[in-house]
Amino acid sequence: MLTTRRLLLRPVEPDDVPAHRRLWTDPEVRRHLGGPVPPDTVRVREQGCVGAPGLLTVMDKEDGAVLGSVLVEPGARAGRTEVSCQVHPEYWGHGYAREAVAAVVGRAAEGEEPVAVTQAAHARSRRLLEALGAVPVERFVEWGRPQILHRFP
Repeated sequence: MLTTRRLLLRPVEPDDVPAHRRLWTDPEVRRHLGGPVPPDTVRVREQGCVGAPGLLTVMDKEDGAVLGSVLVEPGARAGRTEVSCQVHPEYWGHGYAREAVAAVVGRAAEGEEPVAVTQAAHARSRRLLEALGAVPVERFVEWGRPQILHRFP
């Protein structure tokens, strides 16, 4: 569990599942993530997300609203920990993603340099990563789209 000035990041609980389902199926959230997740995959994710290692619910500490999620995947990118974040559209533009990502990156194991990947076309995500000090280190095509891998120093 992690806390920031405004947020609580904690493992997924059963009551969080509908909010996570919405993140996986919302066309706006998934615009730069390959589109909405297919229904069969959503069902599998719903069954396995509660308490899943590395998947955190991002909540507003004040009112308990589920704002989004953060996923921390050790070893996902050539042995490096990959960090990703999704936020519900009504909470975009308030700095929640930046605060959540900063918290998990700050908690990374000492000596580890976490990474994040975003579509080259996703300007908001690139700006967020670079504002947190992440450096673009690799460009490649994945899922049929140009991607940029950023490394956090």
